[in-house]
Amino acid sequence: MRLAGKSLATLALITNAFVWGVSWWPFRFMAEAGLHPLWATCLMFAVVLLAVTFYQPRVWQELFASRGLLLLALASGFTNVGFNWAVTVGDVVRVVLLFYLMPAWALLLARWLLKEPISLQGMLRLGFAVAGVLLVLKKSDAAWPVPSSLADWLALGGGFTFALTNVLLRKLDKTTEIGRLFAMFAGGAIIALAIGVLGAWAGVVPLLPSFSWTLALCVLGMGAVFLLGNLALQYGASRLKSSTTSLVMLTEIIFASLSAVWLGAAVLEARVLWGAMLIFSAALWAALA
Repeated sequence: MRLAGKSLATLALITNAFVWGVSWWPFRFMAEAGLHPLWATCLMFAVVLLAVTFYQPRVWQELFASRGLLLLALASGFTNVGFNWAVTVGDVVRVVLLFYLMPAWALLLARWLLKEPISLQGMLRLGFAVAGVLLVLKKSDAAWPVPSSLADWLALGGGFTFALTNVLLRKLDKTTEIGRLFAMFAGGAIIALAIGVLGAWAGVVPLLPSFSWTLALCVLGMGAVFLLGNLALQYGASRLKSSTTSLVMLTEIIFASLSAVWLGAAVLEARVLWGAMLIFSAALWAALA
């Protein structure tokens, strides 16, 4: 019975990793139909907000009564905006690898927010991760390995706020599960809306397209899928060791990479593969530490 419970929790985490690992495809489909990833994120997360509000209206009161939950909403909002936008416009494998510099950011943030000491092993893992990112960023026509596109910056920024989100989830373990879930989806909807409005005003983000049943069904479907994915994450993470959770979540890199290469949304160069090995090794080492 105990083994079955662990197996179910692991399956739940893999389900969440799969949802996020292949989410780039529906975002690109919607973008090609005229729905920018900012509007798509706002709309599908708003669907979840409505569902949770209907189920427990007082969750809004819990959100605004807690500075920690508001900060979690902010961090999660920028995470989702960064990742969803980056995988829509950039090379998916490159984006996911830059996003998964998260263990390096988490090491520094945990030292700052949780006062956790940084060990020699932690510094070595940080070195592995940074070296991997430099390899991924370096292009043959560039003198230095620097972010060269909007997708690069979005992925790096999203990875940082993803690490902050994870650290805050640990810090806010005394809050309710539904409060944390609601904060994360509220942040995604509100931050995406705010940046979308500013982008539209500046002329860099297209306005909402005319109504389409295909897009409407896609938004509703993805909202439901992301809700189930988040519930699966919270189910699995609450029943397994944090090291096990981190290890299983690395399968998102595999799902994203395989699906992107298969569908022609990414190109695997030798340099990127070496960088991937270093980043994956750093993340794996952090999970097993």
